[in-house]
Amino acid sequence: MATADVVVCGAGIAGAATAYYLKVELGVERVVLCDPRPPLTLTSDKSTECYRNWWPNASMVGLMNRSIDLLDEWADQSGNAFRMNRRGYLYVTGDPERALDWEESARHVSELGAGPLRIHRSGRPGSSYQPAVRSDGADLILDRSLIQEHFPYLTDVTVAVLHTRRAGWLSAQQLGALLLERAKNAGLTFLSRRVTAVETRDNRVQSVTLDDGETIQTRSLVNAAGPLVGEVAAMMDEELPVTSELHLKAAFKEHLRVVPAHAPLLIWSDPQRIDWSPEVVEMLSADPETRFLLDELPSACHGRPAGNPESPYVLALWEYRRIITEPTWPVALDPMYPELVMRGMSTMVPGLSAYRDRLPYATVDGGYYTKTFENLPLIGPMATRGAFVIGALSGFGVMVAAAAGELMARHVTGGPLPDYAPAFLPSRYENPEYVQALELMTDDGQL
Repeated sequence: MATADVVVCGAGIAGAATAYYLKVELGVERVVLCDPRPPLTLTSDKSTECYRNWWPNASMVGLMNRSIDLLDEWADQSGNAFRMNRRGYLYVTGDPERALDWEESARHVSELGAGPLRIHRSGRPGSSYQPAVRSDGADLILDRSLIQEHFPYLTDVTVAVLHTRRAGWLSAQQLGALLLERAKNAGLTFLSRRVTAVETRDNRVQSVTLDDGETIQTRSLVNAAGPLVGEVAAMMDEELPVTSELHLKAAFKEHLRVVPAHAPLLIWSDPQRIDWSPEVVEMLSADPETRFLLDELPSACHGRPAGNPESPYVLALWEYRRIITEPTWPVALDPMYPELVMRGMSTMVPGLSAYRDRLPYATVDGGYYTKTFENLPLIGPMATRGAFVIGALSGFGVMVAAAAGELMARHVTGGPLPDYAPAFLPSRYENPEYVQALELMTDDGQL
């Protein structure tokens, strides 16, 4: 029987970061990483690969600030091998009431530690706003002439933009490859195997069984199985408080270059209705499955330039269904998705309307947002002794992996924990006051 000090189940970005910290930073002798798929190919490569420290929760701000510190450090050490940038997120609204709300909410997030807030109002000469400068905090621009000066491609109904600055994107595949290479050089064992069973005795992990029949004796198991964290937990007769939503992503060949190569991540923050032709309206209304597309659709249609500055591609995402579902593979692709997301983006960037009659070439893929009710991750010990979970990284796995992997490794080895660690413990749901507070929530915590 093989033995290991720690077995990590799942080689997504969270599992890779955990394995890196256990092996490279903490020097755990025998670390085994198991996944039947190539690393980072289930959901980690299906995201926008973006990051931000702008969160309406103090613990998430602390966790993300730590993660971005680590990403900056690794980028400097590696010559930016994973192509990290600081373009920022640009939240855009055409609703004056939302613009007023932003000022209050942005002050709150700033006070949580996300950085200073700079407000640029109309009628004030000599604005200090500089779009391309690397800075922290955020710029709230309420001057419509200043918005058009710096972002002329946005719709002229835009009344405010919020440019969060400690944000941008990177290559998740290259980041994961960097961490795994360092871990393997330090002696990490990677097995292309699926964990099929976990043996416990007296409520403690004893061993794991793999799909080839091999058994690995271990006292520590890290459940980093992404959308499958619930299945791994069930092997120990545990149930995790998570659900999954399918989120798709389209990559367009945007040959007209409507979205500039230097643009930040663009997010339309208002609900919207799609301006369909009468023929399409008739078609959609005739089918109960598509009739909802005639109604008001949710906010957060977003996109960004993809690749190097010469690349004509744009990534675009819009989860307009928001349906809880059981994860299955291959994921179900919506044939209308490219047109829907392009039309949604054209509300914010009218120049994209040029593609309405002839949609450009697009590829679509997708993955699952596995989340808790309040959209905070699960990082820490499970009820079974020796079992740990790093999961429910709902759409923010790439950006949080560095700090989440570090935190997970400290839990496993009994190291010192940061102040934000208690907010992510699975045991938080054992607190009746916490559960009662969740019942009063009206926001899912997702930006």
